[in-house]
Amino acid sequence: AGRFASAVGGVFGAFIDYIPDLITAIVIIAISYGFVKLIRLVFEGVARQRIQVPGVYPEWSRTSYSLLRLLIIALTLVVVFPYLPGSDSPAFQGISIFFGVLFSLGSTSAVANVVAGIVITYTRAFRKGDWVSIAGAEGKIVERTTFVTRIRTAKNVEISVPNAAVMSDKVINFSTQARNIGIALHTGVTIGYDVPWPKVQELLLSAAAATEHIEEEPKPFVLQTALDDNYVAYELNASTKQAGMRPKVYSALHANI
Repeated sequence: AGRFASAVGGVFGAFIDYIPDLITAIVIIAISYGFVKLIRLVFEGVARQRIQVPGVYPEWSRTSYSLLRLLIIALTLVVVFPYLPGSDSPAFQGISIFFGVLFSLGSTSAVANVVAGIVITYTRAFRKGDWVSIAGAEGKIVERTTFVTRIRTAKNVEISVPNAAVMSDKVINFSTQARNIGIALHTGVTIGYDVPWPKVQELLLSAAAATEHIEEEPKPFVLQTALDDNYVAYELNASTKQAGMRPKVYSALHANI
């Protein structure tokens, strides 16, 4: 009984001695929590365009908030660590080193994808809803997560491309220019010399005019791209603002030609 009372007294005394450190840790955590809530409100305002910050785009808000929150949490853990009970014990330090080594060895590819996702956000290569071609896959951006970018093709097939693969390959964004003046469409035909070239141009331009989603401005035009022994190669050029409908527009244009 005496040993039990002595043990309880020792634990209670240690708890009393730890109270100042506990209060300090709670205050630090509370300040960090309040700061995280504050920056969340700011970036939500940026995302909804209620707050205008020069050089900061709405699509950056989510990634920027996540990075700042992670930084604040990391700094908070570093500051609070000395106030944790047993933080100076060899066992506690050994566990910390073990988890650090485990994370560094087992997450190389994961970290590469996370970093690539961050770079993609700030380069503004594309955004959700854009029609793009990435790593041989063409389709609509339906989601970009921390690790992968998901594309839905014209065949309604969803493809997940690791962000690191996106960074290592070129990104063709059809929607960027389509939102402004339209993207160029071009297709070629070969016609014999017995058909006058003005007539060929007239028919090609008529086919473009009859095709839905072909823009009147800039005006479609025809180029003679080659003079072969038996035929002339013609190229019809037109533009459309419907980037996601390129296959259907091409099909209709070919049918009209």
